Amino acid sequence: MKHVITLSLLAVFVIAASFTFMPNKPWPVPDKDAKKANPVKTDAASVSAGKTLWSQHCSSCHGKAGLGDGSKAAQLKTQPDDMSKGTFQSQSDGSLFYKVSEGRDDMPSFKKKIPDAEDIWNLVNYMRTLKK
Repeated sequence: MKHVITLSLLAVFVIAASFTFMPNKPWPVPDKDAKKANPVKTDAASVSAGKTLWSQHCSSCHGKAGLGDGSKAAQLKTQPDDMSKGTFQSQSDGSLFYKVSEGRDDMPSFKKKIPDAEDIWNLVNYMRTLKK
């Protein structure tokens, strides 16, 4: 009987653990948004402004270095992307701007929290510094 209970508990644990993080599903971006060019020059001032916004709004989920290991990441249904990877970095600036602005699922929309488009572009410029 002890083994049946132990196996049952183990099965429940494995099933629960498998639902801790759902695999990231594709996040399509409309072509017009994906093709949007970043109007903000990537310079020290822009990257610094983006880093400040990152610390305020993004690092709690995405982590300080964008690895998806922020303090709130474990509470999410989907694992935040590792922004240092090529799959993330290969996205267009317009795609990143769109995703930050619009959000989806666990990723909130930031168009009201960061209403100045230039600030979101600064954030995109900072995200580009997170590559390995």
